[in-house]
Amino acid sequence: MNTADALSSGKSDFLFRYTQWMEAVHGNSVGTSNKLMDLFQQLLMMTAGNVEEALQWLTELDQRYHLADDRYSIGNLIEDLKRQGLLEEDAQSGKMSLTKKAEKGLRQKSLEEVFKNLKAGKTGQHKTQDTGKGDERHPETRSWQFGDDLNRLDLTGTLSNTYRRSGADGWELKEEDFEVFESDYHTSTSTVLMIDLSHSMILYGEDRITPARKTAMALAELIMTRYPKDTLDIVAFGNEAWEVSVKDLPYLQVGPFHTNTRAGLQRARMILSRRKNRNKQIFMITDGKPSCHHEFGRLYKNPYGLDRKIVNKVLDEAVICRREGITITTFMIAHDGYLQHFIQEMTEANAGRAYYSKLDQLGTFIFEDYTRNRKKRNIR
Repeated sequence: MNTADALSSGKSDFLFRYTQWMEAVHGNSVGTSNKLMDLFQQLLMMTAGNVEEALQWLTELDQRYHLADDRYSIGNLIEDLKRQGLLEEDAQSGKMSLTKKAEKGLRQKSLEEVFKNLKAGKTGQHKTQDTGKGDERHPETRSWQFGDDLNRLDLTGTLSNTYRRSGADGWELKEEDFEVFESDYHTSTSTVLMIDLSHSMILYGEDRITPARKTAMALAELIMTRYPKDTLDIVAFGNEAWEVSVKDLPYLQVGPFHTNTRAGLQRARMILSRRKNRNKQIFMITDGKPSCHHEFGRLYKNPYGLDRKIVNKVLDEAVICRREGITITTFMIAHDGYLQHFIQEMTEANAGRAYYSKLDQLGTFIFEDYTRNRKKRNIR
């Protein structure tokens, strides 16, 4: 992450200096307990929900940088977390894990962080004509049509039309005088979020999986709390592709996998075929390079460059999605030129969209695209 500088501890592990939280912990504006809680949540994001590892990191950071004080220690934090029902301890092993309440808290925190970035204006260039985050009335008006909501009636325009047609003496209001404001409306949408869990997501000293995991949790919380008529399914893909439940999102980890993009798209398409919503879309978070697929009952893999045998199978799947009315939006978190060329090929095959995102902008890009794509111009 861009907030952490890896410092060798002289042992087998690494310590991380989180400067933005350290300054806040030692400041006077907010209590130590709140800031230790905030740092602990960030560490949980980075350790894929591993409570023991996150507490170990927090303890090491405290020993080196004196984050806690005499009034509030790491032990106090642990007791508070237990008392609030956020941690539970196994009676036999003594190991602690997150509760469902804590998992929901992580999703809510992720959502808050993404919306904070949205308000700060960290947005990208989007290939869509719709704007805004809710049902909105536009200044443009048009003639009323049967079925239009009278709450959108332009009273001034309507009366003006009557006056121009009949004059002040023969005042008579007719159907043809009515004017209504144009508006946007939200549509119900079925989304499959694909997350690349191949080994390259943590290679080269860059943590790409933590922002992907955080963004998935935030998107899940957004849909469940604000768009209950929408559906969200999550598909993870490596050598294979499999479905992931919302409750398992905090624990997603990269494996020793190649990248079977084709299998991910096939699984996502199968899920969307069962959904009744008219609008269907796939959001894919990846570092870009498909490196395997199944053929003749075995896994064909080539991690070097872009193998056209593999690439062409992915492009075929993108075309099938397009024919079935499924838009693929790719969020590319690597910037190699040849990888971007592949993403462009896939986007053209699907008539979809592609964004090349920095890791700290990933959530913003996805949320802007999701909220905008739910809106259509009301033509009735």
